[in-house]
Amino acid sequence: MRADLVLGIDLSTTAAKAAAFDVQGRLHAAGRAPLSLARPAPERFEQDPRDWWAALCQAVAGVTAAVDPGRIAGLSIAHQRETFACLGPDGEPLRPAMLWLDGRARGHLGAVVARIDRIGQDRLRALSGKAADFGPALPKIAWLASEEPETHRRTALFCDVQAYLVQALTGRARTSWASADPLALFDIGAHRWSEELCAAAGITPARLPEALPPGAPLGAVSAAAAAATGLREGTPVLAGGGDGQMAGLGVDALDPRRAYLNLGTAVVFGVFSPEPRQDPAWRTMTSASGRGYVLESSLRSGALLSDWYLRRQLGVDPRDGAAMAALEAEAASLPPGSGGLLLLPYWEGAMNPHWDPDARGAILGLTDAHGRGHVYRALIEGVALEQALVLDLMRGAAGIEVAEFAAVGGVAASDLWCAVMADATGVAIERSETVEAACLGAAMCAAAGAGLAGSIEAAAKAMRGNATATFHPDPARRERYAALLEIYRDMYPQLSGLLRRLSAFTRD
Repeated sequence: MRADLVLGIDLSTTAAKAAAFDVQGRLHAAGRAPLSLARPAPERFEQDPRDWWAALCQAVAGVTAAVDPGRIAGLSIAHQRETFACLGPDGEPLRPAMLWLDGRARGHLGAVVARIDRIGQDRLRALSGKAADFGPALPKIAWLASEEPETHRRTALFCDVQAYLVQALTGRARTSWASADPLALFDIGAHRWSEELCAAAGITPARLPEALPPGAPLGAVSAAAAAATGLREGTPVLAGGGDGQMAGLGVDALDPRRAYLNLGTAVVFGVFSPEPRQDPAWRTMTSASGRGYVLESSLRSGALLSDWYLRRQLGVDPRDGAAMAALEAEAASLPPGSGGLLLLPYWEGAMNPHWDPDARGAILGLTDAHGRGHVYRALIEGVALEQALVLDLMRGAAGIEVAEFAAVGGVAASDLWCAVMADATGVAIERSETVEAACLGAAMCAAAGAGLAGSIEAAAKAMRGNATATFHPDPARRERYAALLEIYRDMYPQLSGLLRRLSAFTRD
């Protein structure tokens, strides 16, 4: 039997997903398993790494029950970024994994940056492409050295999600450049772990997994893993990467004029760059193709924000089609500006361009004339204006001119969200038919690594999905949003001091 399929796996924050594709990008089988999230204390988010493996096994078993595992030429993994596990000498977790959402290292940011040979934030950004933010592993590993020194001392391997799962599949923990770099311990120019950054976390590169280019062979599925998943023993495991870059690869965003826009729990967009350009307006990631980089913007409050408003303020289940249709109709009937409302979408702090973990959300302009449709539209507009702000900064600092966004993620299914995004940014929004873009991106890496495609770029061209709809900016609405952006641009600078004082007050 000819091995004509590849398997893409995405281990996200809330679920494991697996999908088998052919080399034209057609889906043949899929499986899914939920993941639980623990919040043991304020600002702490954890998962048991063993749950990642159990969820992967369940999701992959859904695929191997539907297609002959002998047809799978190789597999690759996409995953939640910045999350890491602490493994002892026996390869078993010593404590729960700390997730990308985990904010316990907020108070250690200054000390960590100061330890980088007193060079500071510019050096951190130059080496890792990242800012002094609480999300990556670097400050959290430093937190462990201070608050859980025994765990820090006993950890033989600090590993990302891919490395942990590859160890379970093959017996050896290995990862890719596109998984290593979100940890802020990786020299993205030299494509290796940085001695300097590791020293800031109190470790050496020897306590991190070997990192290889996307598509490179990481090992083969062991007999035990084959029994647990239904995969064929010996199936090649090829290097994948973080879910953001993998989603961009899944929609073939490998050209500076075609960017990816993930409208999920967080809103992330990324623009390809041949060079690792640096600026506080974005974070710089290695490309999922193994060549070039991605200039990426991330807003933690995307669909998370709309879910908060719908569930906790309106008592509306986002899965209720009739209720959502009525609300979106109300919001769509309103003009740009939501009747004088403006929303700052920093419910979970601000990443780029402000890098302020204590930033908070705000709604300005409320009167008794405003209803739920006004607030819902203002919410969408706040998220869209944030993307427009960062895109404008990219144009100025890097000369980036994006012609189209390929949109994926849950709220990309909404015509209103896509239309407002197009009008606010001035960029056409192409809704991709690719439902699981990160799975497809991982499958592209597998196709190249397994020899079914000449390169990852070739796989992306052949396997990417088509657009189901395209939303072009309306000239009149675009003009209104350009004026509104000038007001929005001043919103954070004017309010930041008050919001920080309020944040401190609530912690007292």
